[in-house]
Amino acid sequence: MSLDPGMAEEIVSRALRDGADQAELFFRSYRNVSVEIKDQAVESLSSSFSAGYAMRVIRNSRLGFSFSTDIHEVRQVIARAIEASESADNDPFLSFAAESPMSEVRIYDESIRNMREDDAIGMALQIEKAAYDADSRIKRARKPSASFTVSETVIANSCGINARYDATACSAQITVVAESGGESQTGWDYGGSRFLKDLAFEEIGRTAAASAVRLLGSRNIRGIKADVILDNTVAHEFLGIFASSLSSDAVQKGKSLLKDRLHSRVISSRINITDSGLLPGRLGSRPLDDEGVATQSTPLVHEGMLLSYLFNTNTANKAKTVSTGNAIRGSFSSLPSVGVTNLFIEASAASACIPRRSLFSAMQKGLYVVDAMGIHTANPISGDFSIGVSGLWIENGEVAFPVKEAVISGNLLDFFSKVSAIGDDMRFFGAVGSPSLIISDIDISA
Repeated sequence: MSLDPGMAEEIVSRALRDGADQAELFFRSYRNVSVEIKDQAVESLSSSFSAGYAMRVIRNSRLGFSFSTDIHEVRQVIARAIEASESADNDPFLSFAAESPMSEVRIYDESIRNMREDDAIGMALQIEKAAYDADSRIKRARKPSASFTVSETVIANSCGINARYDATACSAQITVVAESGGESQTGWDYGGSRFLKDLAFEEIGRTAAASAVRLLGSRNIRGIKADVILDNTVAHEFLGIFASSLSSDAVQKGKSLLKDRLHSRVISSRINITDSGLLPGRLGSRPLDDEGVATQSTPLVHEGMLLSYLFNTNTANKAKTVSTGNAIRGSFSSLPSVGVTNLFIEASAASACIPRRSLFSAMQKGLYVVDAMGIHTANPISGDFSIGVSGLWIENGEVAFPVKEAVISGNLLDFFSKVSAIGDDMRFFGAVGSPSLIISDIDISA
């Protein structure tokens, strides 16, 4: 199924004729090839196509919603949406997005559209082979896989929006197990981009292998208050939890630890946090959000000062401001919510970046955290957390020994307020990116 902007406009007009005060049509299709490898053979191969559309209507300040995968059901979809509005709560802040020019951003790669299954298999095979070749102690590989997607999005509404764009995406990952002397350790790596050229499949396998091997021989440590380095693979997870507090929806519902903190210092002055849908090739980039608002770059935290939250149209109306272009749908069958495009940490003008190779010497002594278990259990409202970690103990700027079964605890705002140095090794994992961070005086327990 495909749907062009002209057809979308006609469906919106039909909804208005059938009784809607405002109407919006959202269409998205996906074509995907995914490969999973086991022992240098194809474990699974799928090639799929999915498409569907959703209708939102506003009638008497009440929202109705319906969706379908069959374009011939348009009349029924409109009728169901209008019927649903009759039992919805009244919302005086309801409206659909006004027309705005599409942002310009590079998110399409013809080589992904032209991807053959044999090519996809070959790239996935490279990941696993590189992991095994990297070190003889790599004994098992779990789910070495690669995925390649082409999508089409069409958005039209009765407020003047009628737009279409194409996008591509590719990703790859692997988890490996290293074994030595009866001990086993795991390592993982991932890559993702809208451009095929950005993925180094062999490097993903080698990095995962190195991550597992460096933890062999791990030992416990006694409880101590010390500095920690969060590897970028871990730092981005903490930022992902923090992201929920930047949502205007969470703020308006009283579920954000940043409620009533606008224009005040909330974290270290060394940190800037930005959300941007305009970064070329990043998986969160797009010309429009999922309501048709042009995406933008939104400074959220500048030198530790909270400048803004993230808004979609409805939460912006409630706050008497404008959308930041952060309406996100999980699929065509989902209502838009507030979400990030590409959220990332960078050093502010008050803090120079430290080269990755110099992070250990910058800290001198402490724990380099390379894996964290249960970050998702951090309380997004209070910010409190206590999580298991593993990593490397650093003495005199050098690796002394690997560490297992340690626990770090604290509060997210306090944690980010203690950032004392920032690495130059920014990495994105999906839509969230961070460099490695040095954080001072953290409680570490056994």
